Amino acid sequence: MKEIKKKFARTMRKKPTKAEKIVWELLHNRKFNGYKFRRQHVIEGFILDFYCHELRLGIEVDGSIHFKRQEYDRLRQDIIESECISILRITNNELKERKRSIIDKLTKLLADPQTPLPMGEGSKERTTDKEKIG
Repeated sequence: MKEIKKKFARTMRKKPTKAEKIVWELLHNRKFNGYKFRRQHVIEGFILDFYCHELRLGIEVDGSIHFKRQEYDRLRQDIIESECISILRITNNELKERKRSIIDKLTKLLADPQTPLPMGEGSKERTTDKEKIG
């Protein structure tokens, strides 16, 4: 099953949505404060649009399909957050209408990774690998 998800993630990386392309342009090559983000990364059997292991942060860009499957997304997010991974959700509309505010939100979040995410955007407390080690 894991290999199937990995293959599907590779396929998704080759055909990103317009919104995913915009976010990836902001994140790839350690553009945001030197943090490495991965695209379409498999966690607990689910594929996150973007993931930073160092921050234990997933970023989901939600298109219209997500309005039809909110219960599934909530369950999926709960499972991922149970692994102490925070999720930041951005809708396609937010990205189109308020791109600057999304960039500012990401900049603030990544500048201070201990800043808690707003309600609904990952409710578990985030810890960095350094804090886990001791």
